[in-house]
Amino acid sequence: MEALYLLIPLSIAVVFGAIWIFFRMSDSGQFDDMLGPALRILQDDDSGVAAAPAPSAAAQQDSDVAAQRKPH
Repeated sequence: MEALYLLIPLSIAVVFGAIWIFFRMSDSGQFDDMLGPALRILQDDDSGVAAAPAPSAAAQQDSDVAAQRKPH
């Protein structure tokens, strides 16, 4: 019976602490958008990636000449 004098106030303090932490995180924006980042990774967005330029005719010809000069 004497343990209840300690456990009841302690459990009430833990509950109020958990509620305080939840509301503190809620006010800081922790739980604002939980769906957006999960869906953003599924979207195929290649607009930020620049395509490699096609080799020019002169560069292609130079590489062909270099390949012919290389001893086999």
